Parts: sequence; C-alpha cells; structure tokens
Amino acid sequence: MTLLSVESSTWTITILGWAIVFIALLFLVIIFLTVPKLIRWASNRKIKVVENGQEVVKSYNDISGETNAVIATALHLFFNESHDDESNVITIKQVKKRYSPWSSKLYGMTNYGFPHNVSKQNRYSRG
Repeated sequence: MTLLSVESSTWTITILGWAIVFIALLFLVIIFLTVPKLIRWASNRKIKVVENGQEVVKSYNDISGETNAVIATALHLFFNESHDDESNVITIKQVKKRYSPWSSKLYGMTNYGFPHNVSKQNRYSRG
C-alpha cells in the first residue's frame, strides 16, 4: 500500500484529528499557565483596618511561616485522630445460595433429537 492510494477523506480526517488534539493541548497549557497568575492576583488584595483610630492597609499575605506550620500541624493531628482503630481481622462469611429454577439450564434442554425409550411410530408425536 502506498501513500498515494489512500483516499483524500482519510487524509482530511487524520489532519483534522491531529489539529483538534494540538488545539486542545494548547488550550490546556494556556489554562495551566494563567490560573496561578489569577490566583496570585486575587490573593494580593489589600484590606483597610482601623487600628487606634487610623486606617492601616494590610494584605492577606501577612501570615508568617510559623503560623502556617502550626495550622498545618493542627489540621494533620485533627484529621488523623478522626480515624478509628480497626482490628485488622478479615471475616469471610459463606453464603449459601438457594436453588432457583430460573437459572437452571436443565429446564431449557429439549429432547426432540434424542428419543431413547420411544418407539419409532410415536417418536416425534406429542401426547
């Protein structure tokens, strides 16, 4: 098979598929590069606080590293305490299934082709 024997619609579909994939990847790269910038821009907002009768402008990012470490440690300890201790014992209960004729293949078999104890005259007759 040569490349010239491939139909033009096949080439169109192939090129269109590749284009869609690369456009989607480019779109994701743009999103992943701009979202952190938007988050940083939104978190750098300033607030006005009145202290001792004067307005002081503070940013939200005035939390020190020690405060962040204490908060992270407290959250870690809180979420690890909420789990209960398990016994690590696995119990397997054997469940006995009741017999059901709905799943039995025995009732679906027909013996039309295999007459064993029937005379030749009424081999295929019913009744």
